[in-house]
This record gives sequence, C-alpha cells and structure tokens, in this order.
Amino acid sequence: MAGNPFTGISQRRALKKLVGNSRDRLYRMAYAWTHNPHLADDLVQQTLYKALNNQKQLKDVGAAEAWLFRILSNCLKDYYRAKREVLSAEELVIVNNRTPEHESEEQQLVDKVRRAVSQLPLPQCQVITLVDLEGFTYATVAETLEVPVGTVMSRLCRGRRALRELLVDVRPQQQLNKATNLKRVK
Repeated sequence: MAGNPFTGISQRRALKKLVGNSRDRLYRMAYAWTHNPHLADDLVQQTLYKALNNQKQLKDVGAAEAWLFRILSNCLKDYYRAKREVLSAEELVIVNNRTPEHESEEQQLVDKVRRAVSQLPLPQCQVITLVDLEGFTYATVAETLEVPVGTVMSRLCRGRRALRELLVDVRPQQQLNKATNLKRVK
C-alpha cells in the first residue's frame, strides 16, 4: 500500500482550517501595507482563493502560515504591477470606526504611527509590519518576501530609523534624551 489515504485529507482539512483562522491576520497585514480597507479585503480574498486552489503546491503544512503571507505579498505585487501607480500619503485615508472617548488619545497615537508607517517605502513597511507587528522571524520574512535575510535586516534597520525620525514629536520631552530601545524579534 502506498500510504494512508486519510493523511492527505486531514492535511487539506488542516490547511482549510488554517486559511479560515488566518483571515483576520492576513487582513491586518494587507491593511497595514495598503491603508485601504477595500483593497486589503480584495487582496485577502485573492490570497485565500489562490491558497485553496493551489494547496497541492504546499509541501510542508507546518510552513502554511508563511506560505499564506507570501501569497498575500505576491498578490500585492501583482496589484501594483497592474495599476502601475504610486499612492501618496495624502491620498490615503485611515479608517477606524471604534474610537470611544476614553481611548481618543491612544487612537491619535495609533493614527500618527500609521501615518509614519505609510510614509515608509513599501519594502520597509512590509518588513516592519511582519517583524515588529506580527512577530515573524527574519528567516520567515525573508522567505515570505523572497529576499535574503540580510536584506530583511537592513530594511528593518532603515525602517525603524525612519520611523524614529518621523515619530520624534510623539515621545514625551523627558524621553527625548534617553536612548530608544526597540524590541528585536528573531
């Protein structure tokens, strides 16, 4: 006998479950990269469609999450290739419908950070969001974006430096003289 026929079925079920559970994370990432809720939703739909239709290409179910984010990255590349347009930070609208009064100050900070991230070049934005927000390792990000690990590290360094400069007015005055410690996730 060639093997247990249920192994493939259980792997497909596991992949479908992972795809369903990853939708919110994929959307957050797509939104962080595009700052457009409609485009982010379209990219996630396209990602899920491609993942489910091409699940036979996935060799290791354990690497499925990184595979999904790579598909999302490729869908974004395809979108920009097709559109061949560059969006400026002034054209982007940041939408967040849940801002209670007691969280307004926190929301203002989130908006400033989002504006700062939107000013970064797309490669730096992708690396910053994958490493610092989603907690992916450098190796996983390198595999997802199909670039060397050294490129991930240099983009991350440049992106963090640029964010530090863009957000210098956000920090309280007494902290301006202190060294900034950024959390490094490997």
